[in-house]
Amino acid sequence: MAVFVWDKHKQPLMPCSEKRARLLLERGRAVVHKRYPFTIRLKDRVGGDTQPLRLGIDPGSKTTGLALMRESDGEQRHVLCLFELLHRGFQIKKALEQRAAFRRRRRSAHLRYRAPRFNNRTRKAGWLPPSLQHRVDTVTAWGERLRRLAPITALDQELVRFDTQRLDNPEISGVEYQQGTLLGYEVREYLLEKWGRACAYCGATETPLEVEHVEPRSRGGSNRISNLTLSCRACNQAKDTLPLADFFATDKGLKKRLKATGMSASAQLERVQRQLKQPLRDASAVNATRWALFNALKATGLPVTVGTGGRTKYNRQRLGIPKTHALDAACVGPMDALHHWQVPTLTIKATGRGSYQRTRLTRHGFPRGYLMRQKQVKGFQTGDMVKAIVPAGRKAGTHTGRVAVRKTDRFNIQTQQGAVQGISYQYCTLIQRGDGYGYHLTPSINHKGGAGQAVA
Repeated sequence: MAVFVWDKHKQPLMPCSEKRARLLLERGRAVVHKRYPFTIRLKDRVGGDTQPLRLGIDPGSKTTGLALMRESDGEQRHVLCLFELLHRGFQIKKALEQRAAFRRRRRSAHLRYRAPRFNNRTRKAGWLPPSLQHRVDTVTAWGERLRRLAPITALDQELVRFDTQRLDNPEISGVEYQQGTLLGYEVREYLLEKWGRACAYCGATETPLEVEHVEPRSRGGSNRISNLTLSCRACNQAKDTLPLADFFATDKGLKKRLKATGMSASAQLERVQRQLKQPLRDASAVNATRWALFNALKATGLPVTVGTGGRTKYNRQRLGIPKTHALDAACVGPMDALHHWQVPTLTIKATGRGSYQRTRLTRHGFPRGYLMRQKQVKGFQTGDMVKAIVPAGRKAGTHTGRVAVRKTDRFNIQTQQGAVQGISYQYCTLIQRGDGYGYHLTPSINHKGGAGQAVA
């Protein structure tokens, strides 16, 4: 993974390799400015030549992938850094629902409460719920942060996960799209998301999946997305031209496979029928925020290139690249080749900066505990990244992660392997002050994923 470089006046230069950064630090020509992402500042250099850098963005409901790449002749891309940004929209939504429930209870129980203000508030144009606005804000904030660390000249965004018009009406874009190299990728990607990358009938995973017509074509079924699902080879052949209800009622092989999972055929049939009508919640969140994110990226003044999820998957499978959120970001938009993608991924988890609330509550709104009033303990604060070297005992070893301070001077450290509790502050060394995010580095993927014909 490349190291970000600043000049003497804190202006971004081209990222360098880890080896070169290590030599600059050992020779005293640079100092460490930031640990996550790792950034050094040169002491003896002002300005320098830079090359075009492109930031790829693959927005997601739970995780957004970011990829910093260098461009060369044609559509050649060279990956420098990979990031995965984990959102906390679900926690925000849950907290707002809990607050509303508490206020509703206080009003109904004739207790002290805040009067409702539903008649004197208006929402401005483009308003998004806080849980969705959080996704836009965190992505744009990290885009601005990376722009301060590297000379980024262009942006790539996966604007639409699925082209819903083409899904609903295949003839809308003419023969060229339907018979081109992207044939079927939009439909497959949509079905993979909708059915959780598993067979809709028996629930099999880690097996090649095929596009299946719920209502067979021979019985008048259409090619519309509402009549398509995914199934394994065995279920697809066994169902053949049977109606859905008859297939679940008569096929013994399906009942045997479902029995191994502990689910009855009738329950699975109800689940399939319900899922056919159910929209994608995560896809809805992405669709609700995509234009807000696009407008925020355009406001930066950089050129923004957009693409679809189907093209991203086509690029990834054509080049034999494994599927991760970060590598999806590297494959957004038109491209010919992607080099040096086997680099570690920095996972960035949005944790927030704490809460003003000093009382722990039960789910009914009654107090169950109280938090200490001061934020810092022995110079540490919850959210700081620390490194603890414990010399002896059951917790002996080196622990690096996000710290949670305690009044007893014995802290908890959230490492990549899990939480380590009861670490004395004397063993802790501050690495980086808390900024509302937690960090850990994921090793690189050294093997290439195959690009087969089956849906995977």
